[in-house]
This record gives sequence, C-alpha cells and structure tokens, in this order.
Amino acid sequence: MKITHTDIYRYSIPMHPFTIATGTMDHAQNIFIRIHTDEGVYGVGECSAFPMIVGETQNTCFVMAKDFASLWKGRNALQIEERMEELHWFTAGNSTIKSAFDMALYDLAAKAASKPLYQFLGGKSLKPMETDLTIGISDPQNMASQASDFINRGVRIIKIKLGRDPDTDIERVRAIREAAGPEIQLRIDANQGWEPTAATRALVAMAEYDIQFCEQPMRTWNDALLPELKKLSAIPIMADESVYDHHDADRLINANACSFVNIKFAKSGGILEAIAINKVCEENFIPCMMGGMLESRVALTAFAHFATASENVCFYDMDTCLLGHKTDPVTGGVNYNGFMVELPDGNGIGADVDPSFLETLEMIRV
Repeated sequence: MKITHTDIYRYSIPMHPFTIATGTMDHAQNIFIRIHTDEGVYGVGECSAFPMIVGETQNTCFVMAKDFASLWKGRNALQIEERMEELHWFTAGNSTIKSAFDMALYDLAAKAASKPLYQFLGGKSLKPMETDLTIGISDPQNMASQASDFINRGVRIIKIKLGRDPDTDIERVRAIREAAGPEIQLRIDANQGWEPTAATRALVAMAEYDIQFCEQPMRTWNDALLPELKKLSAIPIMADESVYDHHDADRLINANACSFVNIKFAKSGGILEAIAINKVCEENFIPCMMGGMLESRVALTAFAHFATASENVCFYDMDTCLLGHKTDPVTGGVNYNGFMVELPDGNGIGADVDPSFLETLEMIRV
C-alpha cells in the first residue's frame, strides 16, 4: 500500500474561552490530514497544537506537515515503525504534528486488516469508559456554580484546573467540594503552575477534600522534587507534561515520582509511542489515563480505540470536544451516551470530517 499524496488542512474550531494555568484558548488550533494510497483508501489524522505546553503552533504544524508528506510520498503506508523512524530522524521533537501522521497510518493499517482500530491494537472487547468534565480557572464561586451545573447534567467525575495562587486554589477546591457533595469524584490539574513550596502547601491542604489525584503540580524542571512531594502529599501525583515518551515514564517511575501517568498523543507523537509508554507503566503497576488537548471527535475516537485496547488505561479525560467547541464538523466517530464514551462501528478509526466543512479551510496537497 503506497502513499500517493497527503491533504493537509488548517482545522480551526472556534471555542468558548477556556482558561488553564498557562493561558486562555478561544480556538482549537488543529491540523487535519488525509493520507491517500494507491489502493484508493485514505487514513485520517488530527492533532491539536498547544504551544503553552508542547511548544508547537498550528503554523509550525502546517509547515512541518508539508515536509512529512513529501518525505513519505511513494513509501509503504503499512510499515508504521519505519515511517515514524523517518520522521524522528528528519526532525527532533514536533510530537504534535507527528501524532497526526502516526494516527493516519494506524487508520490505514486497521482498514487494510478489516478491523476496528482497537482490535488491530490487540483489544478483544469493548469496555465502559466514563469521561470527566473539566472546569477551567475562574473565581471560586463561579467554578462551584459550574460544578453544580455539571452535576445537573449527569457528570459524576469533575476535573478542576488550578495552578495559580495556592490559597485561592485551595478555596476553589473547597467551594467545589461543598457544591458537589461527597459522592462526586474530583480530580485536579495544576498544569505545572505551582512553585515547589506552593505545590506542597496546596496538596497538603486539599487532602481533606477527597481528591482522586493531582496532575502535574510543578514545572518539568522540578521533576527531581516530585519524589519528596509524593511522600508529603496524601493526594496521588499523576505525571503529565513530565512524560513525553517511554524513557520519561521509566525515569519518573524509577524515581518513585508518580502514582499515575497521563498519555496524550500530542506529547507522545502518536499511538506507536503511546503503546511503549503504557507498556513501561503496566510493567511497573502504574495505571494510566487517556487524555488530550483540544481535539475534535476525529482524534478523540482514536484516543478511545487506544484506551479500549489498553487494559492499563483506566482513567478517561476525553472531554476535549465538550469543552466549548462551537461546532462539531465530524462524521461518524465516538458517541457520548451521557458521559460514557462509545466507539463507532466499522473498520479503522471510524471518523472523518464533513466535506462541506473542509471546503471552508485552507488546504494544501503534497
């Protein structure tokens, strides 16, 4: 199955403003690709640029995508490891745009095998996947009011964005716990926002509010301080931005620096490396979460396939297109049954983008 050409789209999706510790977003700045083959089949891929975390923008992804597409012309689409190795030799980093190309190859491979992606990845059966829903940073009472609204909509797991002043963050969590009551599961995510002393203060104080875990409390350059924080905190630590690949996972686990790991394709460069991260974690009894950036239901569906195929993935942060996307241009793809994420029927990923929406986007064919 030879690659003939690739269509690359600036896949921008307007959003209601959403704030985390590192900034506010009002658009999902994504890239969508279709890799076409000489067998008349194409694979789809999507990535979401998040410059404050991964360091890529929609512009850098669009430019690199043209180089990647040129590099792969005429190559065998089913040789996934070889194709990804070519990208890694071509350029360091750029994991976000690499993940879109990786995704498209897995879509093609699963279609060629006449299997849904989760089965191609070794999954035997479907499993229940209940996503959380995330509250962006605001003042404590606004966030508590939003938590009440979530619960009225049927949400049972709430993720709280923090990472500003620790005293105000503690008040945010207190207000949300009071509004939510004791039955709702709460998770917190500091997105690297706290300094080490602030992280310790916040996590020790928040222990009384029954928090399931805290994602990425400090900057990655403070990774050496995570083992001590883990000892002091009754709230388990989940590594997110500190784990881009399986080498990072191995390093943090060996240092006893985390209890959980958040896997995101935009960090790992796609499914191939996500498999390696999960393998290291599983071998060391570290459960994983499936997370994302601001992707549409195309990438979200690929996330759900990977999570379904991976027994060690047992937490689901797959609310990316529930976070205020003002339009849903995806055909097929996962369905939300309440806040349960359900895979579509069919082979491959099982999602695509409406041609009428694609016609409105900037596109280049390589």
